[in-house]
Amino acid sequence: MSSRGGGRGGASRGRGGGPGGGGPGGPGEKKKRESILNLAQYVDKSVRVKFMGGREVTGTLKGYDQLLNLVMDDVVEEYENNAMPPRNLGLVVLRGPNVVLISPTDGSAEIENPFA
Repeated sequence: MSSRGGGRGGASRGRGGGPGGGGPGGPGEKKKRESILNLAQYVDKSVRVKFMGGREVTGTLKGYDQLLNLVMDDVVEEYENNAMPPRNLGLVVLRGPNVVLISPTDGSAEIENPFA
């Protein structure tokens, strides 16, 4: 016999996140993860989004999530140096991992550095 006390009916040893587990906020309480970028102020406003690979679109922000997936309406894809005429895309879902920059079209606002 080993002294490890394992087996199917053995006592639980601190792993697992079951109810009543001790954590920073007390039993059963999870800390809500705060987003670094607050896009709520730009919902229903015109924004420009740049992607990896150089594509750019402009449209009205309708929704977003923590991964920076965006839902935009009245989207127009524009090309650098007017190489091609702009293309109307309508309502689209933009994947967050490809987003490089989000900028309001009516001007820029200073955002406090969350890492300072």
